[in-house]
Amino acid sequence: MERIDKSDEIEGKGKLPELVIGNLRAKLPVIQGGMGVGISLSGLASAVANEGGIGVIAAVGMAMLKDRLEESYRKTNVRELKKEIRKAREMTDGIVGVNIMVALTDFENLLRASFEEEADIVFLGAGLPLRVPQIIPPEEINNGKTRLGVIVSSARAANIIFRSWAKHGCVPDAVVVEGPKAGGHLGFKNTQIEDENYRLEYLVPAVIEAVRPYEERFEKEIPVIAGGGIYTGEDIHRYLTMGAKGVQMATRFVPTFECDASLEFKEAYINAKEEDLVIIESPVGLPGRAINNNFLRDVKAGKKKPFKCPWKCLVSCDYKTTPYCIAKALANAQRGDLENGFVFAGSNAYRTEEITSVHSVIESIKREYSAATRELLIA
Repeated sequence: MERIDKSDEIEGKGKLPELVIGNLRAKLPVIQGGMGVGISLSGLASAVANEGGIGVIAAVGMAMLKDRLEESYRKTNVRELKKEIRKAREMTDGIVGVNIMVALTDFENLLRASFEEEADIVFLGAGLPLRVPQIIPPEEINNGKTRLGVIVSSARAANIIFRSWAKHGCVPDAVVVEGPKAGGHLGFKNTQIEDENYRLEYLVPAVIEAVRPYEERFEKEIPVIAGGGIYTGEDIHRYLTMGAKGVQMATRFVPTFECDASLEFKEAYINAKEEDLVIIESPVGLPGRAINNNFLRDVKAGKKKPFKCPWKCLVSCDYKTTPYCIAKALANAQRGDLENGFVFAGSNAYRTEEITSVHSVIESIKREYSAATRELLIA
């Protein structure tokens, strides 16, 4: 009988496992969260994909980043999304996905464009994507080259989506459970954000249970991915132990050389203190987590006024009453104009110390995961 050294056993178990979504096999169970406007484009997505994770391009508001529009806002969005997918393909052979907000007025156009460009996977969030099987034929959802993942904040939302899609003979390929510690828009009421009952640790097992009947019915594994406030390899270890098959991480990838945001945007993370991370009331009707600055203080003080909207990019935004255009504010921040914009960030953004490479971030995550595994096995 071959003798297995205990240290070898620990070393083997200390490696991050693969993440399988349909016909996709990522070497690392790490999905880089989609961050708009223009924070995760082809640069960041391809860098994460090259390291073995799943890189994600945020489809929202790409037209906002253009100095002028040569055609309509919606046509520009579609053209720029296709361009970013192609650019990412030129920079990586890894897995590249797209994040699309259901609340966008051009949601259908962006979804079709993602399938036309054969993105490896599309993640749908910021709303319930119930009409997807009417936009993309169910047979293509089941057997096409592009996989579909949905982002939810509760088991109830997952149930509604799966029950609706199942009537058409298809279901999502993966589910991301995004908890209240995430950056950007949150799928929770203000009273729920600090409520212990809505912690990600409670949401993940509930969604796993909600998905299980559909795995059996459709005879396929549907991985549940934990997201929101996940920052270290130790965090990854904890959620994989709970039954999640992977994690979604966004905040930790912002202060990297490859991130598509401006230097000023990244420095906002470095300079942020824990108390600077605040919950704001977004014009789209949802709470959001951001780094406080003069722009947001002016909004809170009532110094911003309603405006004329040339784009009508969000279904839920009433530009006649809202004090500022959030898409424009985020586009300004992406360019580095923080006097006229602000920075979305997760609850751990204050832990940022420096701008580094995606490779360095991934290597740190691997070491942290290995250390957490080793500690558990030795104990």
